[in-house]
Amino acid sequence: MTISIRPDHLAALPLQQIMDIERACHTHPWTSKTMQSCLNGRYFNAALYQGEQLVGFYVGERAGPDFTLMDICITPACQGQGLASQLLAHFMARCEQDRAENIFLEVRVGNEAAIGLYHKAGFTEMGVRKNYYPSADGKEDALLMGKVLFDPELMGH
Repeated sequence: MTISIRPDHLAALPLQQIMDIERACHTHPWTSKTMQSCLNGRYFNAALYQGEQLVGFYVGERAGPDFTLMDICITPACQGQGLASQLLAHFMARCEQDRAENIFLEVRVGNEAAIGLYHKAGFTEMGVRKNYYPSADGKEDALLMGKVLFDPELMGH
């Protein structure tokens, strides 16, 4: 089946379609209101399709020279097929194209699959945000990860 990634496509979709994937992927998903607020302004996104079916997406944020991966989801039935790697590569290429200096993200310390994906993509661990995510046990720490794309000091500026 053909895989396609459509930049800035989420706002054109019914919010429910996006939220169905968000809820299937996260134990504590974003609210519809949060998702809606992250579909424009300083945010950018891409939708990943298998054929004509939406199976994943990401939401990124631009803040000056720094970009943050806010959310990335692949519907559970399609996980383990390398789609998250393709979506992450698209996000990183977009950051490079927009001349990002750094990319940051937070990930649950218990999400070993995602941490492995980010390490494979060249992200390094930068710290821990204590009690960052809600969890069934109360709170879960977040691992702060980052990747330098462009260092102006190395360019003689």
